[in-house]
Amino acid sequence: MKNFNIRFAQKNDTETILNFIKHLAKYENLESEVVATRALLEEWIFEKEKAEVILAYDGEQAVGFALFFHNFSTFLGRSGIWLEDLFVLEEYRGKGYGKALLKFIANLAIERKCGRVEWSCLDWNQPSIDFYLSLDAKAMNEWTTYRLDGANLEEFCNYN
Repeated sequence: MKNFNIRFAQKNDTETILNFIKHLAKYENLESEVVATRALLEEWIFEKEKAEVILAYDGEQAVGFALFFHNFSTFLGRSGIWLEDLFVLEEYRGKGYGKALLKFIANLAIERKCGRVEWSCLDWNQPSIDFYLSLDAKAMNEWTTYRLDGANLEEFCNYN
């Protein structure tokens, strides 16, 4: 990792971000769910500034990314960071890149005076679960994530 660095993504990195999203979807067997396009990512990340992205590089090679945004804790009375995605290319895993990305975000949370950093992990993704537990991250097993999306979201909005 001697030529390793992390930097915030810029608009001209959108294609790299989209490629990482596609790699992540493939890893999670969710390729059919990716509808993100370069234009959508440019709009929501760089124009509307609804999320931030950091990119990890080994020399000139982009090896990983993390996408995150601020949420808010009513109990803490301040914002936190929600880590939506963290992904490292398979051939670079186990070398500290994922830990470095997470540490960058943790330091950013402290710098921004956030109360916490949170994320979710698929329950079958044992390598990631083991990685997070090795960092002393706490599993929030008593919480279940719910979602309204697509047609369900629209139906709910039209429900009388």
